[in-house]
Amino acid sequence: MHGDEIPAARPDSRVVLRPLTGGDQDEFLDLVKASAGLHHPWMSLPATPEQFQAYLARYEKPDEEALLVCVRGTGAIAGVVTINSIIRGRFQSASLAYAAFTPSAGQGYLTEGLDLVVRHAFQRLRLHRLEAQIQPGNHASLGLVRRAGFRHEGLSPEILFIDGAWRDHERWAITTGMVDIGPVEPHPTLPGH
Repeated sequence: MHGDEIPAARPDSRVVLRPLTGGDQDEFLDLVKASAGLHHPWMSLPATPEQFQAYLARYEKPDEEALLVCVRGTGAIAGVVTINSIIRGRFQSASLAYAAFTPSAGQGYLTEGLDLVVRHAFQRLRLHRLEAQIQPGNHASLGLVRRAGFRHEGLSPEILFIDGAWRDHERWAITTGMVDIGPVEPHPTLPGH
């Protein structure tokens, strides 16, 4: 394990998580370019060095986190999962966004990576709830959250601005009670009553 890897909750996992860093810029941008057909029209990722630097700066803030899903052994980046807009207090929640990259898409790496991110968010970040907003036609993404155990909560019309327009998204969520993680000490910002 590299010093910057996040310890895996499952020793048999084929992937590891690690934070996105400035040293990932060239590989990340190459993967984004190679994966443009996979991502469009569902999402857009940084495509230039300037966009990457802005993306990296966003995820250096305390209420945001960008994690790379890397193949164990080779370190190849298979995908990215971001934990966005962490809200503490009575909510203890965040939104997720994710993308697989073409060279390794369809091999189950993002499924394993999302499982590790959920466990990381609930055990280490001590969140209670994670949400994912998915366009109804994005069948691959819907399958991913179903496999991860998320529940469907409804449809939000025109909730996110994607590919030049406000798009409808299905809301999917998972809470700590839906995952077998054992007891976790509540985050200190959770009120006692």
